[in-house]
Amino acid sequence: MAASRWTRNALRAAVVLGAIGLGCLVVSASVDRKPPELVLPKVAWEGGPAYYKRFPAAAQAGWTDASFFPIGVWFESVVDEKDVVTDKAAGLNTYVELTANSNADLLRRHGMWAITSKPLPGAGRETVGWIIADEADMFAGPGDGKWTGKVTGEGPPCEPEKPPCGYTAMRTLKERLPRGDGRMHYANYGKGVAMWESEAEAERFVNGYTDVMSTDMYWYTDLGMCEEAENFLRLPRDECPVAADYGMLLDKERRLDGKDGKRQPIYAFIEVGWPGSNGVKAIKPEQIRGAVMNSLIHEARGIIYFNHNFGGPCVSQHALRDCSPETRVMVTRVNQQIKQLAPVLNTQSYEFGFCADLDTMLKGHDGSYYVFAMVRRGSKAGRHTLTLPPALAGAGKVEVLFENRTLPISSGGQFTDTFEAEYTSHIYKITP
Repeated sequence: MAASRWTRNALRAAVVLGAIGLGCLVVSASVDRKPPELVLPKVAWEGGPAYYKRFPAAAQAGWTDASFFPIGVWFESVVDEKDVVTDKAAGLNTYVELTANSNADLLRRHGMWAITSKPLPGAGRETVGWIIADEADMFAGPGDGKWTGKVTGEGPPCEPEKPPCGYTAMRTLKERLPRGDGRMHYANYGKGVAMWESEAEAERFVNGYTDVMSTDMYWYTDLGMCEEAENFLRLPRDECPVAADYGMLLDKERRLDGKDGKRQPIYAFIEVGWPGSNGVKAIKPEQIRGAVMNSLIHEARGIIYFNHNFGGPCVSQHALRDCSPETRVMVTRVNQQIKQLAPVLNTQSYEFGFCADLDTMLKGHDGSYYVFAMVRRGSKAGRHTLTLPPALAGAGKVEVLFENRTLPISSGGQFTDTFEAEYTSHIYKITP
């Protein structure tokens, strides 16, 4: 039953993709022309693909290549060839956790990568990293108490209940992982780091254990999220839920990560279905795109899709395989665009404010500059004017990527575009 559903949805997705197109943008991974240098500061970063040189397993897998950008899916299973073929067709390249019965050889044969909490049977070069823990900040809290070895759903994690034992759990789990094998260590956090804990408590999680990290907050689908964010983050209700909330989370993670003077890649978690069991809310395809794009604008170095539906009309561990064809079409389209733009995304961003009402990111690659833009949290959708840095003001026009249109640049170095909704994004290419 599930297999036929996968096949049917894959075919429907392919038909729709053929109709909407993916655009014809080609971005060279090699830098043939150096863009004119902008006299602007640059954002703090970990070094892009060069960061992975310190981990031989990732380097040998090609993660140091400027054309590679991690696009993952959370806790999938790969037991049959159709599984990996279906996932790869959606633009995925990495599995972040896999079921114990997954077939490592299938991953290797199809050029897919894995970050797992323990070695799969027959594991080898496909495994580029180890997962320390998922949401230890939530199931055990910020503290050095005694950990029972239990996680969410298994019973009390700390003995006694107080003090909390999350740091103990992280240390213990990290010590159990292979050391010195050239693989990076990754962890995902949750509302503890994002909202509940003090900056000092959250920073110990962020900077104490990992080489790569993420934090999951499902803004569009967690019915209690906005109430909690108002309470803990003082986030106004009219600014939640919006795509810009995903970028706000990245900002906090990056701020915490920078406190020790070192940087690590931070990945964004985006839900693709119905992660709650209450059965009343699913994310929309256009919201998925908005969440991904805002995360990238706020310097996400990878995307992980939460692929489980615990409620709604299609309860499944494989939402992108089993469920909404429209969602699969959108995710595939976004992933293909990320892949095409990987050489751009893997460069260090410039600091520049194009418009007070927009979230923006500026990058240069191979003789051109790229501006990613969407509505900022607290601002309104509609027409907005972007002012270019003086060095780009004379370019004459901007190309709107994946939309088959251009916009004129005024004599004052400005151009105007429409952002129809809070989740609308545009990517502009400017060649001086």
